[in-house]
Amino acid sequence: NNFAFSHPLLLLLLLLSFTCFSPTFCVANDTITSEIFIKDPASLISSSSSFQLGFFAPPNSTSRYVGIWYNNIPSQTIVWVANRENPLKDASGIFTISKDGNLVVLDGDDTVLWSSNVSSSSKTNTSARILDSGNLVLEDNASGRILWESFKHPSDKFLPSMKFMTNTRTKEMIKLTSWNTPSNPSTGNFSVALEVVSLPEAVIWNNDDNVYWRSGPWNGQSFIGIPEMDSVYLSGFNLVIQNQEYTFSVPQNYSVEEFGSLFLTSQGNFVQSYWNPQERNWNFNWIAIQTECDYYGTCGAFGICNPKASPICSCLKGFKPKNEVEWNQGNWSDGCVRRTPLKCINSSAEGDEFLTVERVKLPYFVQWSDLGLTEDDCKQECLNNCSCNAYAYENGIRCMLWSKSDLIDIQKFESGGAALYIRLSYAELNDASMSSSLRFYYKFCDHSFTFCKEKFV
Repeated sequence: NNFAFSHPLLLLLLLLSFTCFSPTFCVANDTITSEIFIKDPASLISSSSSFQLGFFAPPNSTSRYVGIWYNNIPSQTIVWVANRENPLKDASGIFTISKDGNLVVLDGDDTVLWSSNVSSSSKTNTSARILDSGNLVLEDNASGRILWESFKHPSDKFLPSMKFMTNTRTKEMIKLTSWNTPSNPSTGNFSVALEVVSLPEAVIWNNDDNVYWRSGPWNGQSFIGIPEMDSVYLSGFNLVIQNQEYTFSVPQNYSVEEFGSLFLTSQGNFVQSYWNPQERNWNFNWIAIQTECDYYGTCGAFGICNPKASPICSCLKGFKPKNEVEWNQGNWSDGCVRRTPLKCINSSAEGDEFLTVERVKLPYFVQWSDLGLTEDDCKQECLNNCSCNAYAYENGIRCMLWSKSDLIDIQKFESGGAALYIRLSYAELNDASMSSSLRFYYKFCDHSFTFCKEKFV
């Protein structure tokens, strides 16, 4: 001991050796290798100190997980979880690289609770790093190639520089999945991703196959079913289409005070949040589901939902409730049916025509006509198809048709949205026009009863 203290350099080496065998103190690194691992409660911090990777327990829970959170925000906000389906029961967890080169979460008995599960040559050829974007990457040391990354296996949060991706050829999809509850990060009931049937739109599903909310189609600048996307809060989004792969992204240069994340809550809502340093709290710039009208299909087929109206549901003009009793009791799920069948002729003076409904969220199941049609051509294309119920024409998309399904999930907006042209029989449209004219004359009668009497008697 006296010898060690008389040689300061040797003492320093001994202390460094001790700290490297004590993972609690090995936190300055942003990298895990075959020799360097972290043991609960140790952590890694990205090079600019933006994100931290380590062990945590959710609120009101003793279970422990490996996750990533913001490093400089006092309220611990988890953005990604590794072993979300298999929690650690105590603080014996280790996060390391296994013999096959994969990232793994081990418990005290060396049982693998989670693995990145990709192929690589050997553990000496891989390393993992937490980046300043919040992305955890597993790299091949020899080539520098990324073998796996957390951004392609997200949890419930979408960060700047992350990408939603859907490949219509391979069916590959990157999606968010909600936590089960705020205290349980296991996979919940809700997921959100880009759906591409004809045109890309963001969709929340409940239990994988039930549509819960939808954004409306992308017009090249925004999702036209989200009026708020015209505001500064949601600017900068980008959607790129290449080789049947649709990729939606947000620029990385947003600060956490401008754009923290898009967050899929355990209740199925999708919110865009930012950190307010003055209030020391997360605030919301945008919330997907704000009224009952935002839920998918609230008013059923051929119904339209207006959150400012009472009741919120009504049938489109030319339609009536399918089940009058249920409708009047506030159960609108059966929707509406036509009052007058379509004639399906467009050459006669009394052929089908279109009624314009302005500023709406366009219905689901759109068919995109990628033929370079003008707006008049689009109208004629619909008239030529007896099954076509409506059309719309938007800059950035052009001709949209609805011919394979009922018109469902239409919502009235105060601003934004698009114009929908609904096909009606000539008799129905003529009645609507006459009703409008009569309303004008009745209003005029209030000021000139004499003229009214001469006009109608």
